[in-house]
Amino acid sequence: MTTYPNCKINLGLHVVGKRKDGYHNLETIFLPVHNLHDTLTIEPADTLQMVQEGIVLDNAPDDNLCMQAWHLLHEEYAIPPVSIRLKKGIPFGAGLGGGSSDAAYTLKMLDEMFALDLTDIELECHAARLGADCAFFIQNRPAYATGIGDKLEPIVLSILNSQFSILIEIPDGEHVSTKEAYAGLKHDLFGQARPDLRKAVQAPIEEWRDSIVNDFEASVFPAHPAIAALKEEMYSRGALYASMTGSGAAVFGIFRK
Repeated sequence: MTTYPNCKINLGLHVVGKRKDGYHNLETIFLPVHNLHDTLTIEPADTLQMVQEGIVLDNAPDDNLCMQAWHLLHEEYAIPPVSIRLKKGIPFGAGLGGGSSDAAYTLKMLDEMFALDLTDIELECHAARLGADCAFFIQNRPAYATGIGDKLEPIVLSILNSQFSILIEIPDGEHVSTKEAYAGLKHDLFGQARPDLRKAVQAPIEEWRDSIVNDFEASVFPAHPAIAALKEEMYSRGALYASMTGSGAAVFGIFRK
């Protein structure tokens, strides 16, 4: 069985406060983007094994979220061993959710392969144990997300029609760790009144530039001017809206075709 785990972008990202467990509460809109994806193949096997291809990752195969997804379901449902082959096309550490997507797709594929008949809600609960935004990729549709990114509310977006295209790029050599992005946050943002993202994305895209903001840009851009420059370059190329996604380093632009 082969699937193609896709990436996501964030339309706005508000960091609204720090939790007692060390995580941060967020507000964002997740949008799936299907033309940038990995290739994931899972087949029955006598022993559990995983092969990573494509973009070289900074973790061993045994530490990959796909393997963690298998272990999670194995412990609960005693599923048998499988062979997992993952060809990475989504850059990691870019704010695109590639690892989370791989994990969610693994859960869905194992559910189908072994006829577990799990509901979307059950799969989302399992996915949330693997990572904050893993649950989004279970239903893989536009969603307003709160909590740590795990509380999801479906949302309708006009930019999904054929009039618009999304371009995603990363400046050469740029990488932003989540720890770095959070460390540079201005805590005076916490508790501030923000535009309601659900309403903001219903306005014409030309108006988004002044109302839809990713809080991490303020912490990341000073240390990574190439990312800030890429955002401005997107506008110079005619983007209707451009932003860093997640905690970086990827930047996307939305263009009219």
